[in-house]
Amino acid sequence: MKIRIGIGLGAETSPEDLTGIVGRLETAGVDSLWLSEHVYSGAVDPFIGMAHALARTTRLKVGTSVAVLPGRQPVLVAKQLASLAALAPKRVLPVFGLRPARRAEWELFDVPDGRRADVFDESLRLLRSALTGGGDFAGEFFKLDDVRVGPLPVTPLDIWLGGAAPAAFRRVGRYGDGWLGSFIPAPDARAARLAIEAAAAEAGREIEPDHYGLSLLLADGGITDEMAAAARSRRPGADPADLLAASWPDLHRLLDGYLEAGLTKFVVYHRGPQPFDEFLDAFVAELLPRQT
Repeated sequence: MKIRIGIGLGAETSPEDLTGIVGRLETAGVDSLWLSEHVYSGAVDPFIGMAHALARTTRLKVGTSVAVLPGRQPVLVAKQLASLAALAPKRVLPVFGLRPARRAEWELFDVPDGRRADVFDESLRLLRSALTGGGDFAGEFFKLDDVRVGPLPVTPLDIWLGGAAPAAFRRVGRYGDGWLGSFIPAPDARAARLAIEAAAAEAGREIEPDHYGLSLLLADGGITDEMAAAARSRRPGADPADLLAASWPDLHRLLDGYLEAGLTKFVVYHRGPQPFDEFLDAFVAELLPRQT
């Protein structure tokens, strides 16, 4: 199975920074760049950022980590993805989630009260239908005739999903092509993979064995109280040291655990005093040799 490790950018990355970062990642041979959904920030919108990064590179893959689907019109999202895939074949990596990470942004992705999960499921069905030929679609939330977007990707796009709850694992198994989790210790990541595989089998589907991954945060200046609190809020009862890396050796230790758990795709986010250029140099030296 192919081990691949990319770099994720958070809310602190400005549009002015993005262009330079994209060029450096391409030159350094980094596998992929991942853009988060942070509306109330100075960060670039993930779909706009994907288009910008793909247009300026020839090899770098670019993904969303993660973009919110419920509250967006799935056919318009399909059109965006199909257009990107036509312009940059095999380099578009969409990952979708249920809602924004920040509570203040939830209301921006409006869905009927109490129905967000149901809207997500139907949106995924409509998105996949639009990306594989379209036609009429009659669901509870979307009723459309003669859906057509194009040009359709020669190779169907893989749609990955985030999430860390049992319902999310069932959704990945039923509708996703891969899983990108976060803030989950290695033993639970293995259990998540098994749950996704079981849900896929129940739905008569199969997810490729190397389509399981995780986002990791490297805090090379040490795990701050704020980071530890955020980790505990996402995973109550877990030791933050099992979720976050305070050094490169810690990151290798976490990667070893996740690889043993059956995960092979990783996105590393950098938080700390080290300038990005120094982080990138260390990333290349530390992590590129771990890819297969």
